[in-house]
Amino acid sequence: VQLQASGGGSAQAGDSLRLSCAASGSTFSNYAIGWFRQAPGKEREFVAHILRSGDYTTYADSVKGRCTISRDNTKNTVSLQMNSLLPEDTAVYFCAARDRGSMYDPSIYSYWGQGTLVTVSS
Repeated sequence: VQLQASGGGSAQAGDSLRLSCAASGSTFSNYAIGWFRQAPGKEREFVAHILRSGDYTTYADSVKGRCTISRDNTKNTVSLQMNSLLPEDTAVYFCAARDRGSMYDPSIYSYWGQGTLVTVSS
């Protein structure tokens, strides 16, 4: 499956952004989807995850209550709505697909999008 992340940009603290991940090339509903982010000089970290059916979601503590992940299997898309943005949310955001293993482990994910940059200023 090929993934394409979009929706990043520059924002002020307190603003909202909606990231999208569009999939093609394979049966999208076969994969759980995770969002990760990587800030300059830091390791890639888990942000959010949604199961194949979309009926269960998981969030990192750092974004819980501010972000909502959703998916539309009819449109082969996953979205990450990010509200109340903080400067520490500044990072490149990646969507990734997995069909096994732990949702928190980026090495488990088989397919990755190219990343979309989110920059939040105070």
